[in-house]
Amino acid sequence: MALPTAFLVFLATFTLAAVAVWIARMVMDRRSGEVEVDEPAALPSFYADEEDSPLLRREAEVSSISVWAWVLERFNLVERVKRTLVEADMDWTVGRTTLSMLVSATVTWAILSQIPWLPLWGLAILGTLVGMTPYFYIGQRKEKRWGKIEDQFPDALESLARALRAGHPFAGALDHVASQTPNPLGKELKRTFAEGALGAPWERALENLAERLPLQEVCIFVSAVQMQSKSGGNLSEVLEKLSENMREAAALRGEVKAMSGQGRMAGYILSALPVVITGFMFYVNPTFLDPLFTEDIGRKMVTGAVIGLIAAHFVIRKLVDIRL
Repeated sequence: MALPTAFLVFLATFTLAAVAVWIARMVMDRRSGEVEVDEPAALPSFYADEEDSPLLRREAEVSSISVWAWVLERFNLVERVKRTLVEADMDWTVGRTTLSMLVSATVTWAILSQIPWLPLWGLAILGTLVGMTPYFYIGQRKEKRWGKIEDQFPDALESLARALRAGHPFAGALDHVASQTPNPLGKELKRTFAEGALGAPWERALENLAERLPLQEVCIFVSAVQMQSKSGGNLSEVLEKLSENMREAAALRGEVKAMSGQGRMAGYILSALPVVITGFMFYVNPTFLDPLFTEDIGRKMVTGAVIGLIAAHFVIRKLVDIRL
């Protein structure tokens, strides 16, 4: 009963602390909102939408808990996590991400420590893998978002080229394309236009776009616009050719993804096959696998097999993830 009691006390303390921080932050936000001056009505159109209002006011603090923020600022890992959060377009702070990782690892350690035959090294590896789950989730959100942007970018470039050919300046064409492009690319284009409209040089605004979206297509677009602004030329024609090349590259990526689909499916099958076979053997003859759980060498073999299976799954995913 000691472990359940300790776990409940930990969970209750963490919940109360989180609620207290949330209430305190609401009070501070309300007080700061009372002294804010109303914005003038003649702001650009991208401020009218409440969903897109915080484009230039992304929260820069590491954590709302000052002590935890002080600890995190002493490590270089903070910048990497913060960059990943920005690329995934998530409103999490670094403190929230790291705390969720620590809580996941702690809970996993507390639960698995009740298994008497699990060795310490296996407990540490499994706790670390589960603790990294929030960071893996953020990385998955980032990859999914980048995939959508890669699909939207050729159409956005073609629309920008048509707007330039119609006689619009670059700023007006970018505003038009940003308002017509759905998220997530539309939000990034709106933010770029906002930076330029509020006085930042367009070269710097485009460089910020490339920093937020370090994709090959975005970097080529930024380089083409900067080169055209220095040397001159027909930017609309350049953007049309660039859009056509991007569509061809996207078609090639689709072919590669289809060809590697067999490898991904094989990875899923190989990862699930040992678990399915073990369950089937337990159902057919429950006593057949008893030595794996009653003998010390068997327990170590089971722990190593589980860790190796998890590691092999990620290795297979990395091998079949072909990027052009």
